Amino acid sequence: MLKLFAILQLISLILPPPQGKSYYLMGTYSYIEMPSADLNKKAYKILHDIETKLSDYIDSSEVSRINANAGKNFLKVSSITMEMIKKAIEVSEKSFGYFDITIGALTINAKRLKKIDEFRAKELVNFKDILIKGDSVMLKRENMAIDPGGIGKGFAIEMCYKKLNSKKGFISIGGDMKIWGHKRTIAVRDPRNGTSLVQMVNSKDVSISTSGNYLRKHIETPEDDVLQVTVAHEDGGFADAYSTAIFAMPEKMRRKFIEDNPDVGVLIVYKDGSIFINKRFMEFFEILLFKTNSEKQRRKN
Repeated sequence: MLKLFAILQLISLILPPPQGKSYYLMGTYSYIEMPSADLNKKAYKILHDIETKLSDYIDSSEVSRINANAGKNFLKVSSITMEMIKKAIEVSEKSFGYFDITIGALTINAKRLKKIDEFRAKELVNFKDILIKGDSVMLKRENMAIDPGGIGKGFAIEMCYKKLNSKKGFISIGGDMKIWGHKRTIAVRDPRNGTSLVQMVNSKDVSISTSGNYLRKHIETPEDDVLQVTVAHEDGGFADAYSTAIFAMPEKMRRKFIEDNPDVGVLIVYKDGSIFINKRFMEFFEILLFKTNSEKQRRKN
């Protein structure tokens, strides 16, 4: 599960001029803007270190080693990997299982590596079969696999933010970002035409994540009425995972999840051109400017 690059412009509202720099991280382009060049480098090193632990494309990563030992052995992991897995399980429980990092049986072992067929892979997807014993993890059944793609980027940004201990900064990786210590103008992409759907200025620190299948189908979903989901949250890992989960849900469960989790800000773009935006999403921003004469509002609470 990969995130989509959904942010069109990143305009700092703080002087002096930004110290931003672009990097290639986690299979996509990233942008890091810290108060100094040294902090940029430090942030990159932290994020790269997290990538070496969590990436299922790196054979020596802890996630890849967990997958290789599925159904066989417990593997001792770092606190970073353990925290990611526990956060993913928490999201799975809250999202009725529509977010599940063991989707790797399908996305990795079936579709990418062709180790098993898709029917068998779907039978292996079950976050409840992630076994944790102290600082060690094992997947209960052989050919299970963890795919961190639906949480990894936002989680890495959040961990980097905590480790940096910087009063302000901005980090963006693909469709995931975190802004803290300053106000900033950002824009969410309109998935139908590539223009700006909405421009926003944050009123507080915020993590934002956007999910969709309009470039390629990489999120399993039972319905096809939603084009894009953007989530605003205080925590980057939760923003990333919740945007994936909400996109994957059928409408009835989507509505229930949003009602049950008032801490999650949600902006949804539907195929019929309508949008949904909840009260929590708006609370993160002092300005929201939608493109005129292009959208009709479906629901707002």
